[in-house]
Amino acid sequence: MPSRRRNPAPEAPNPPVAAPAPEGARRVVDLDHYVPAYLTWIANKLSRGASQHYLALFDVGIETWRCLVLLAVEGSVSAQQVSRVIGLDKGAVSRCFKQMQARGLIRLGLDEQDGRLRLATLTPEGRALHDQILHLALLREQVFLNVLDAQEQATLLGLLRRLHENLPAVEAATAAEVKALRARGVGRPASGNPEPADPEDDDTAPGA
Repeated sequence: MPSRRRNPAPEAPNPPVAAPAPEGARRVVDLDHYVPAYLTWIANKLSRGASQHYLALFDVGIETWRCLVLLAVEGSVSAQQVSRVIGLDKGAVSRCFKQMQARGLIRLGLDEQDGRLRLATLTPEGRALHDQILHLALLREQVFLNVLDAQEQATLLGLLRRLHENLPAVEAATAAEVKALRARGVGRPASGNPEPADPEDDDTAPGA
């Protein structure tokens, strides 16, 4: 059966991201239409609220909760995997793993296929803590989304996935523009010496 060809969806007009300014005045970001601002505000406020409650009830911060979530989903993960999926600094994830290990929430061991790679797995105590916090996390999500009907929620999730998948294009375009700006003498020159790696960022076993 031949596949049906879909007509391309009409492109939505791009709203201005800079507020109109009188002639000669400096342009500023129009916060009413600047999408990154809304994403940042929502993420920051959700994280701060969750962290306050999780710390008060379970003595667990938001970074630990995010690690618990990924460990519960994946079974075992490295600090590098957590950093890549969630977007946290890998050094911060490594420190979080050490704190979780000290509390008996995870075990750290070597990957059977790559003996240099350190993987974290949940202990029964870690799984129990995850399950307790999950109740609050799902409640917060439900209340957050209850201003949208089911179709709107599905549409929102689809749009967020597309935006997330488009992040590499954002970084590539930004890097190209930074290179062009530097070529015109804008900003400080690129450093030829990358910052030294933090030993705690390393997922491999000592001596590897």
